[in-house]
Amino acid sequence: MLSVTLRQLEYAVAVARHGTVTAAAEALAISQPALSVAIAQLEAQLGKLLFLRRSGGPITPTSFGRDFLDQAEARLVDIGRLMQGEAVSALPVRLAVFEDLAPVLLAPILARLVPTDLPVAPVVRGFEDISEGLRRGQIDLAVTYDLGLPLGTTRQELARLPPHAVLAAAHPLAARAGVSLAELAAEPLLLADQGLSLGHMRALFARRGLSPRVAHRTATLELMRSFAANGMGVGLSYTRPAPAESYDGRPLVTRPILDAGPGEPVVLAMSDVNPLSHAAQTLSRALEGVAALLA
Repeated sequence: MLSVTLRQLEYAVAVARHGTVTAAAEALAISQPALSVAIAQLEAQLGKLLFLRRSGGPITPTSFGRDFLDQAEARLVDIGRLMQGEAVSALPVRLAVFEDLAPVLLAPILARLVPTDLPVAPVVRGFEDISEGLRRGQIDLAVTYDLGLPLGTTRQELARLPPHAVLAAAHPLAARAGVSLAELAAEPLLLADQGLSLGHMRALFARRGLSPRVAHRTATLELMRSFAANGMGVGLSYTRPAPAESYDGRPLVTRPILDAGPGEPVVLAMSDVNPLSHAAQTLSRALEGVAALLA
């Protein structure tokens, strides 16, 4: 088995680059005898000469040495990049997107990445799964609302979304430019059945001393929109899909909640104890532009 060291490879590449042992030793700040011994040990391990030596003349690589040293230099460059965290990996970045945001964001994000060939393995998850995935190191980056994230999570705000009411086109409040929490508290409300989101919506009313009446808790955002379009109540949501109709083709309108505060941050989340790969760092920079997709 070969016991070649990186130091020996570095020395051999330096000799080939500088043309003499003396010049290479000066560049490496080591003694000429030490460099000569290291090269001799490397050649002994390989069982072949790397250099042709002529007394008083420059040192030149052998035919074998040219190929060996060319590949050795390439490997040293790769190792240098690896140690700097810049190595190119075929392993995909594990990107999680919160389930309500995914229909709005995920496809446009992936489409933007096509020209970069950046490997990404996307998953769509709820709040609890995203939190657990970040904690366990199973998710590299997550695009989600700033709800329920574990301790030791770094957040980068991408956008801030105000809540809005989802109404059937014929609902009396649909004729208004905006609605108040007090007006909504008098309506049967529709909320997506996501524990953290549900509690957060209730808190909007509680801060103003209001007690909303939740008529239905739906399994998904689109089901909530369908309930609203069919007159079964008024939906509340931060995520606002573009279509002005429900899945079953009924018209919908959305109206801002005028007194709900500054809105909820959409964040790019990552664990403090899970250092990002070079590809994940590249993806994190690319995701800074997703705010336009949520406007």
